[in-house]
Amino acid sequence: MFDFGLTELLLIGIVALIVVGPKDLPVLFRRVGEFVGRMKGMAREFTSAMNDAADQAGVKDVTRSIKAATNPIKTGLDKVAESTKEFTNFDPMSETGKLASKRLDASKKMREATVKRQSDIKVSTPVLKSEENKKSRSKKKSKGENKE
Repeated sequence: MFDFGLTELLLIGIVALIVVGPKDLPVLFRRVGEFVGRMKGMAREFTSAMNDAADQAGVKDVTRSIKAATNPIKTGLDKVAESTKEFTNFDPMSETGKLASKRLDASKKMREATVKRQSDIKVSTPVLKSEENKKSRSKKKSKGENKE
């Protein structure tokens, strides 16, 4: 605010010594020091009051959101954490949970039916082949008998 260098302070001291006199000079400096101390205290109080008012107005929240916006990696990780929190809080008795259990049951039934069909096809295929072999043998025999 006030930039006083050593030469300016020395000049003010000399003028004060001439104007006030050497006898009252220490009292004057003491009062000026007290005045400057009160001004600094008032400035500190004003600054803290302004910071409190800014906190109540939500400036810290805005500052926090701006800092989060400037760090997209952290923001992305926060969103991932929120999503995973939703998955870990899965309630099996909710509508979604009931639907999921119904679909799981239906899926198990379809797998069982598929396995049963495949096993039926594997069992019936050798039977059909053996029957075809028997028929072809009997045809060959009948042809052989016809030739004789």
